Order: sequence, then C-alpha cells, then structure tokens
Amino acid sequence: MPGRRNFHNNRVEERRAPITLDRSNRTRSALLFRSPMYFAFVGLCLVAVIAIYFYNNPLHHGWAFLVRRFVNWFPLGMTYAFLYMGRYNLNVSKNALGGLMSKEQFGIIFAIGTVVYGCSFLVNGPIVDKIGGKAGILISAVGSALANIVLGILTLLIVTHRTHVNVVVAFSVVYAVNMYFQSYGAVSIIKVKAYWFHVRERGVFGAIFGTLISFGVYFAFDWGQAIADAARTDASPGLLHDLIARSLTFGTSGVDATWAVFFIPAAFILCWAAIDVWLIKDTPEEAGFPPFDTADASSGHMDATFSAMDLLKKVFTSRVMMLVAVVEFTSGIFRNGVSQWYFIFAKEVKQPGAAFFLDHWGFLLCVFGILGGFAAGLVSDKIFQSRRGPPAAILSGLVAALALVMAAVLFSNPIVVGAAGVAIVTCAVGITSLMSGTAATDFGGRKATATSAGIVDGFAYLGSGLQSFCIGYIATRDWQWWPLFLVPFAIAGLFVGIRIWNALPAATRRYINEVEGGPAPGTAV
Repeated sequence: MPGRRNFHNNRVEERRAPITLDRSNRTRSALLFRSPMYFAFVGLCLVAVIAIYFYNNPLHHGWAFLVRRFVNWFPLGMTYAFLYMGRYNLNVSKNALGGLMSKEQFGIIFAIGTVVYGCSFLVNGPIVDKIGGKAGILISAVGSALANIVLGILTLLIVTHRTHVNVVVAFSVVYAVNMYFQSYGAVSIIKVKAYWFHVRERGVFGAIFGTLISFGVYFAFDWGQAIADAARTDASPGLLHDLIARSLTFGTSGVDATWAVFFIPAAFILCWAAIDVWLIKDTPEEAGFPPFDTADASSGHMDATFSAMDLLKKVFTSRVMMLVAVVEFTSGIFRNGVSQWYFIFAKEVKQPGAAFFLDHWGFLLCVFGILGGFAAGLVSDKIFQSRRGPPAAILSGLVAALALVMAAVLFSNPIVVGAAGVAIVTCAVGITSLMSGTAATDFGGRKATATSAGIVDGFAYLGSGLQSFCIGYIATRDWQWWPLFLVPFAIAGLFVGIRIWNALPAATRRYINEVEGGPAPGTAV
C-alpha cells in the first residue's frame, strides 16, 4: 500500500513507504529536450535581440566599443537569467511536491522570500554603488547557488523521511536567504549598464533587461518543469533522466528526485559566475576606452562622493523616483500575480483546449516578454524621446482591461484566460524594463544607480509579496477573485504613469536640446 501523508501543524509525519509525489502530469514529456522547435525558436529570439542591439546605435559608437559592450552585458545578463531560474524553481517544486505544499503554504513561503528581497535593497543598493556591479553579480551568483543547493538538500531530506521539520518554516528560511542574495543581481546588472549606455540608448537596454527576465522565466518554468518531469521514477528514458538517475538520486529508490530542480540551476549559475570573473568590466575606462558621459542625473557630478545615507536620502526625497517606485510596485503585483499563479491555477482547474498554455508557459512568457520589453523600450526612445512615463501608463491601462476580461471568462473560456494571462505578463515586463531597468538609472544617475534601481525593484517585490500573501489566501477559497484582485493596482499604475508623463532628467533634456537640436518635451527633473 502506498505511503500516506499526514499534515498536522504543517509537519510531515513519517510512514514506512516513501512519499509518492504528484503524478497528475505523468504523461507530459520533458518538452525542452523533446521539442527542438521551441528551443530553436527561443534561440532565434536571442539572436534577434543581439542583432537589434548592434543595429540600434543612435550615438554612432565604433565597432570595437559595441563588441566590447556586448561581451560585457551578455554574460552578465545570462547570469541574471539563470538567477531567475534559481528563484522561480520554487513554483515548479510546489507542483511536483503535490500535497506536501498547499497553495496557502506556497504563498507564505514565496511572500516571505519576496519581502526579504524587497527590503534587502536598502542595504545592497548602497553596497553595490560602492563595490561595483561585477562584485555584486558574483556575490549574487555564489550566494544564490549555495542557497539552492541547501533547498535541494532540504527537499531530499523531507521526501525521503530523513528529517522532521515544519515545511513552511524550513523552506521560508532558506528561500529568504536565496532571495537576499538574488537581490544583488538586478542592481548589479543595472549598475554596470549605467556606465556603458547613454540615456538615449537605455530604452533599448531596458528592452534587453526585459528580455533577460523573459529568458529567466523560460528557464524556470519550461526547463525547470522538464527537470521535474525527468526526475520522476516513471519518466521515459532520456538524456536528462539518465543524468539525474546517475548523479542526483543519492542512493534513493522509489522516490522522485524533485530536489534536482534546485541542484541543476545552482550548477548553471556557478558556471556563468566563472565566466563573469573573466569578462565583465564595470566601466568603459576599465576596458581601455575613454570616459563616457551618459547624460544622466550624475553628469557633471561624477567627482561627488556619497555615503550610504546620502544615497538613500537622494532616492527617498525624489518625488519622481517615488512615483517610479509606485508604478513598479503595481507592476510587481500583476506580473507575479499572473506568472506564478496561472501555472498553479491551470494545474488545479482543468483548461480544456488550452493545454498549450500550461505545457509551454515559460516559452510563452519568454517570447511575449521579449516583445513587451522591446515594444516599451523602442516606443519610449523613438516616440517619447526617452520619457518612460507614457508607455508605462499605456501598458498599465491595458493590464486593467485584460484582467477584467480574464475575470469575466475565468471558468468559461480557457483559451481567452491563457491568452489574457500571457498579455498581462507581456505588459508587466515592458513596465519593469522601463521602471527598474531604465527610469531608476536615468533619474538616479551613475553614482546612485544601484541604490535607485534597487529601491524601485524592491517596491516591485514588495508588491509581489503582497499578491503572494493575498492570492495564496483568496485562491484557496475562490479563484474568481484572483484576476479581480489585480484590477485596482493596474488602474493605480495608469494614473501614476500619467503623473510622470513629461518627466526627464535635466541632463537628458539639455542633450536633446543641444546635441539633437531639440526642443526636448517634458519636465526637467
């Protein structure tokens, strides 16, 4: 007789037989490794992103500079993408663990991690502004990889009855440590970007930043699910299954090696960290190029020195920075409110005729996230002269409309639900690429880039933590409230985006007037 599970005070009680994990997705193949078409399409998207990077050269940089800048941001960006895989693999493990982790428990664990992530920027932002982006990304990668290894060990001990722990407490503590180190990642990539990209190029870099987020989501959900599928004891033979069986079963038998969803991302992260040590330079000067004025808020003030308190004060006393942070707070709510919960909703509530969305969730978020990031970045730079408020407002309004459509057909039209979910994440990635990836750098300047971007990104994850607590609670009772919960936040993002519609850094305004022949629209900040 199969082993039984008893959940009393959230503790897993031992039984003689090993735990049998969720088999509801038994026939699903490891799509990444058995569907080369999707893998190839994602590869083509990456090639297209690189081509757009080289094509978009409004300042007419020399070829040597463009190539060296690419060599700088590409490994940095891939490290960040795999950090995402080591962040959202918790979602994949929740589905694989089945009843071992309820929706409400998952919501609590994820929420604690995201709140820690959001608050960590008060410390990590000023640190990265002092030590530089290269050191920051290495701290992030090594720390997160080690935390993922511990999460893998914890999962192994729980499902094989080798320990008796409170699942929520144990996962929350280790996941919070993971998220603390994860919080160094975004501020580090943006810190390096600030020295290598002019304000008039940053909309496109914001799109690249959104692309990296999208690749990370693809790695987390599609590659992560492929790993979870291949780790099952009843999985079909294949390269990944055989690798896990030989290397990651640790002498267990009759138990799914779910812990592989933590160990394998850790290995990827460490590999890219080793490449970062070799290739990344914090500034063009370190790579042998002359000083480069990026026309952001630090222009003319590069000799100034700031303490950690000075940096925090600079951000928190800036009206426009706080409004940017509010927009990102709302974006964090609906981006993670859909990307993390649709995956669980579609597992729990059957979606006839719409299995494609669940089976390829990471792939869809990757492709359409890239689309959202580039659409927002190009519109900002080409149509609105590097103002970030207009596209953010437009995209927030679209999210409000899409969430209402989603709520109206939640249980009657699975295809529309899936399509609306993908579209919401598309809009949210566009907003994030503009707010965290671009506006924070524009208005914070190179000297305060990490602190500014960190606080803005921190607001996004405070929003993510709020939605995780709330949706984890309401979805346990009635899924109908899930999309409706997102609507007021999208409306708030719309109105705040309108408030910063005309905002531009003073140095950017001067550059447009003096170099591009102006006149520059908007308000100098």
